[in-house]
Amino acid sequence: MINLVPFMLEKVGIIVIVAFLLLQMKSFQQLVQRDHKVYEKIALILLFGMFGVISNYTGIEIYQNTISQTEWLSDIHSEGALANTRVMGVVIGGLLGGPMVGIGAGLIAGIHRFTMGGFTAFSCAISTIIAGIVAGFLGMKRKQNGKKITSAFAVTTGIALESIQMLIILTTAKPFDQAWNLVELIAFPMIAVNGFGTLMFMFIIQWVMRDDERTRANQTNLAFKIADQTLPFFRQGLNIHSCNAIAKIMLKLTDADAVAITDNHQVLAHVGAASDHHIPKGKPVTGLTISALKSGNISVATSKQEIFCMHEDCPLKEAIVLPLKVKNKVVGTLKMYFTEAGKLDKVQRELAEGLANLFSAQLELAEAERQTKLLKEAEIMALQAQIHPHFLFNSINTISALCRTDPDKARTLLIQLSSFIRGNLQGARQTVISLEKELENVKAYLSLEQTRFPDKYCVDLLIEPGLENVLIPPFTLQPLVENAIHYGFPGSKTKGKITIRIFSENSQIHIIIADNGTGISEEKVQLLGKQVVDSNKGNGMAVFNINERLKGIYNGQAHFSVKSKANFGTNITITIPFDRKGDIENHAESLYCG
Repeated sequence: MINLVPFMLEKVGIIVIVAFLLLQMKSFQQLVQRDHKVYEKIALILLFGMFGVISNYTGIEIYQNTISQTEWLSDIHSEGALANTRVMGVVIGGLLGGPMVGIGAGLIAGIHRFTMGGFTAFSCAISTIIAGIVAGFLGMKRKQNGKKITSAFAVTTGIALESIQMLIILTTAKPFDQAWNLVELIAFPMIAVNGFGTLMFMFIIQWVMRDDERTRANQTNLAFKIADQTLPFFRQGLNIHSCNAIAKIMLKLTDADAVAITDNHQVLAHVGAASDHHIPKGKPVTGLTISALKSGNISVATSKQEIFCMHEDCPLKEAIVLPLKVKNKVVGTLKMYFTEAGKLDKVQRELAEGLANLFSAQLELAEAERQTKLLKEAEIMALQAQIHPHFLFNSINTISALCRTDPDKARTLLIQLSSFIRGNLQGARQTVISLEKELENVKAYLSLEQTRFPDKYCVDLLIEPGLENVLIPPFTLQPLVENAIHYGFPGSKTKGKITIRIFSENSQIHIIIADNGTGISEEKVQLLGKQVVDSNKGNGMAVFNINERLKGIYNGQAHFSVKSKANFGTNITITIPFDRKGDIENHAESLYCG
């Protein structure tokens, strides 16, 4: 019995070596690793059935309780039997491929064993088929439960089914005494060695799977690394500058010998080999690129002739051209070239396809961002274009009345009104204007209002020197000053005061507009700037308008706050990003204060 073990190990070694060599093939790896279609199941049946056939041919004949021969077998003596590793391949096939593979492989190996003869021919054939059926259903059930086919599970299943084969030999092979003697001789070696062989087989499969997973993980990490580094350039769209930077990043991080990017009309970038004649700004010169642009499909060339480059000394021998799409429309191509035949392998193709999909997604996101920005700018312009109609009509009426009583004053106010309207029209076309322009608009507005309500209020301007050219959103100050005048001092018998203070601190511009008016209720303060607030005096549209524009222009980096207390006045603070630091040195100016 012990003498049989070394011979069995030798036969297992043959099967394991064959399995190892097959698992180096990508096609076989894919068959083993994924869920299978019908034609793939047929391939697995033939493959694991072949393992069973090889086991039969390389088995050890047992005749009259002795090892009679160990060479290649084609038939067995009528009173002989066979010790081999047949069940091992069938069990592994069933576990990995399911019932269809297990039954098919079992039938092939079992029928072949039956044709070889021997007094256990029928018993071995039946036990092999049963092993395939049981292993197939056990594998299917385990996968349905969300569990993997582990080495321990495979070994346990193999040992159990090999043991069942011994029982079938005892119950079906005749004469019984001869069957009993055979089982005594081969049971332990076959169960132990087949268990060991199953373990080795599964170790090889798992090793190949882990190696493939590592390759895929590295490939995925590389793709994401490239995507991360190229994203800022894709946000600029497809142009010569951005594409040149993208191509250089890809050339550095991939095995390609040259990388090129085109739009629909011209080569935007080509870095690496053949840069002397694949020149940016020219039309695509290779038939491969033209084909990809027209069809929208991936084009692969495995020879210099298939690339269709017109340059006689072009060193490029392989290429893959991938269409870049935005909303399923081809907007350009990504090309990876290789100067050595065979360098464009499956890994490189998968990487290129993955990058093309990522780049297409990045281009779609860039286009979406651009459209969102345009929409936001349009909304901001619409908000800025709003002019208070009552103010305009009241100013015109005031000037009209002064034309009879004080023509010089009317002329001055008409100039101020013209300046104010001009400022509104200019501001409606711009996202930001200089602080100096905004203050001119405020002063024009105050000149007109002071004529209508003389001695009702005074305005103090406290402006840090050097901030005149700082850019702020138009209509930031004037609507808040207007609110303070109209809603801060209603029916007040005392003279109101409005203070506008602007200074820089901690890389920010701080704008504070304070008044000593009647104040705002705490309930309304919580809502101001966040939504339109209905009230007898107004609806807070100006404040809401300003806050919305600040959020849109500065992407959440600006801050707007309102503090107020009944009978003590209101304080509005606006903070916007600023890239210059300076000491606060106020320049004070009083307007219309007696």
